[in-house]
Amino acid sequence: MTNRLVLLLTMLAVLSGCGGRAVTGLQAGVSSEKTAAVVPIFLATNRARSDNPALPYSAERSQALNFAEFDVGIPGNHTPGRVETSSRVPDPARQFAAVDYRPIEDRRRFVAALNAALAKRAPADREIFIFVHGYNNNIAESLFRNAQITHDYGINSVSLHYAWPSGGAIPLYVFDRDSVIVGRRGLAETIELAAQTNATNVVLVGHSMGAYVVMEALRDLALSGGQRYLRRLGGVVLAAPDIDIDAFQSQADDIGKLPQPFTIIVSRRDRALGFSRRIAGGHPRVGSGADIALLQSRGITVLDVSELDGGTHSVFASSQTLMKLIDNSRLMRATLDDEKASTEPSALAASAAAVEGATSLTLFLPARLIGRMATAAPTQ
Repeated sequence: MTNRLVLLLTMLAVLSGCGGRAVTGLQAGVSSEKTAAVVPIFLATNRARSDNPALPYSAERSQALNFAEFDVGIPGNHTPGRVETSSRVPDPARQFAAVDYRPIEDRRRFVAALNAALAKRAPADREIFIFVHGYNNNIAESLFRNAQITHDYGINSVSLHYAWPSGGAIPLYVFDRDSVIVGRRGLAETIELAAQTNATNVVLVGHSMGAYVVMEALRDLALSGGQRYLRRLGGVVLAAPDIDIDAFQSQADDIGKLPQPFTIIVSRRDRALGFSRRIAGGHPRVGSGADIALLQSRGITVLDVSELDGGTHSVFASSQTLMKLIDNSRLMRATLDDEKASTEPSALAASAAAVEGATSLTLFLPARLIGRMATAAPTQ
């Protein structure tokens, strides 16, 4: 690793404000009594199992998927958009903590457990939400981020976390890039398992380098005859994708018809992606909004959050403005619905105006929606 790369990664560590790494709390048997809420999170991972309850899955790579269910406690002092953690035994009144952990033996039992969770929900909520974490995450940090998103966005779906074997350390950027390739098949298998359940819908969200895992998994399914699993996806969101724009085009070409709706969240102020671009020799990243017109031409909706609450690398998870916006179902259904939806500019404007701060969000509709809007526009 060159001195230049070490310097860049060190600067990235400073910008991200990394302190001690989060732990689950399982090592001390943390109780749920002091938590404000408990979020169940199913886990599928190709991280290897560990004997350390503080981090029951390590950064080591496993050739087989492991399954589990966690109950994650949300602390009473929780600020929406934040993940309050501790590198020691967490206080469940002040920090996120895993208050229960149940390993699941095999795929059959995992599907059965997902179906049992789906059956407890109202018909409208029988959806599976798969979240794929980004670079530099250990198992506790990625689980807690999933729980935070589920809690703060009021997601009523069954939350399923896919954890690929990130090294969980700033200098291990290259290790993590290699782990994307190791982890892609595990995510493809996880999508297959979700598709085999009784869910009415499966939504897939990938953040940062996790978006690279998502695209590789979709590509893997497309090239291996798994189109029927792709058709079960009711939406894909890539938040701040750390993907070279040329690599993305190649992946999209191999996938063919992308699942719809397909949304990408970008920011020109994302400093983490700026460092990634420098490490890659100046090649632009998709999440930096390098070529929005290209994304539009592929039927992708682009949300530019550059001016939204700082436009940071994790703004998709931390922005309270975005949480309010997504809670406004009129706007989100109008902009992100499938090809059968009708989209009217007046409806978009009225809905966005109802949310304070939403005017700093720029929406780029896919070419197919723009064309339909133009066709539907009244003649003068």
